[in-house]
Amino acid sequence: MLSTDYVVREHLHLGFLRRGLSDTYFMQMSVTKSSAASAGGDGISEAEDKESYTVGWICALPLEMAAAELMLDEIYDDVQFEQNDGDHNSYTLGLMQGHRVVIACLPNGVYGTNPAAIVAKDMLRTFKSIRFGLLVGIGGGAPSPDHDIRLGDIVVSRPTGTSGGVIQYDRGKKRKLEEFERTGSLNAPPTALLTALSSLQARHLRGASKTPGFLSEAVEKIQKASFRQNYTYQGKSNDRLFRTEYEHVNVDSSCNDCDGCDNSQIVERVDRDDADPVVHYGNIASANQVVKDSKTRDRLSKELGVICFEMEAAGLMQDFPCLVIRGICDYSDSHKNKRWQNYAAATAAAYAKGLLSRVLPSNVKKEKVIAFGK
Repeated sequence: MLSTDYVVREHLHLGFLRRGLSDTYFMQMSVTKSSAASAGGDGISEAEDKESYTVGWICALPLEMAAAELMLDEIYDDVQFEQNDGDHNSYTLGLMQGHRVVIACLPNGVYGTNPAAIVAKDMLRTFKSIRFGLLVGIGGGAPSPDHDIRLGDIVVSRPTGTSGGVIQYDRGKKRKLEEFERTGSLNAPPTALLTALSSLQARHLRGASKTPGFLSEAVEKIQKASFRQNYTYQGKSNDRLFRTEYEHVNVDSSCNDCDGCDNSQIVERVDRDDADPVVHYGNIASANQVVKDSKTRDRLSKELGVICFEMEAAGLMQDFPCLVIRGICDYSDSHKNKRWQNYAAATAAAYAKGLLSRVLPSNVKKEKVIAFGK
């Protein structure tokens, strides 16, 4: 039998990510203006028609939004549309695998479940035909003997048992001392996404993933740009998992290099054949706090059966049906740093594009429109 996280090796050819993205990439990427789409009877183009957008993509960080924009087949930079007075979001609109996608990011420096919920609700004020959402970005991994999670890998929320794929671990009531009883549960992702998830897993198993082709197209788009290094694969030597009981030597300082840490405390792991990210499916833990303690990580992972930690999903699952996709940028311990964030954001966005390629636009329209204020 397969384990609950059902690991699939995604042979993503991420050479373009390892070479890096440029500051000028998005200016040089081909932009589809409103005139490129056929105009409707009211004189507006399809790209300008807010009712044509059915996928809502939410990010927590600008670097996650940049990775999402990279994956768009077309970016509608010049599209003009009327935004609801109560909507304070800033959007990127575009086309991805036949779906019109609206991308929004949380306000700079603001994180957590409540801000994520506000961004989603504001999106629905303006774009009233959204059928489902994607929450795509970075997260902290919870590796274990059963789940060989590495930096740059991808974790996707998938219903398991009584869980809808996301567990809010700070939701409940304090009983006594350190005992905490979690209450309630979060909804599962929409049927159209779960169906596409199964289809995508099957394609990966028989080596027929479309993702390498998507990334090859991205290479062609950015070859004319001057490259930078912040989206590159960071190398096996910079992927170090320390033993649970060993903390960073100076908890008040960054662990970008961990030069002062004892390398004899690094967990020995079997080398992979290549650096391509592996996709893991299972429960994702969500709360308004950052987990940066290996003992807490291991305890919650064992209690809840989670393989990833993040801070926004719990604010969306009830009223904004979505799938959560996280690129692993650290191990949720005291050694966490920002070195892997850009690369992890890009691998998550690449997976999301592959997923949308398996969702028929006609099936999306069968899903109910997400009601504002639901």
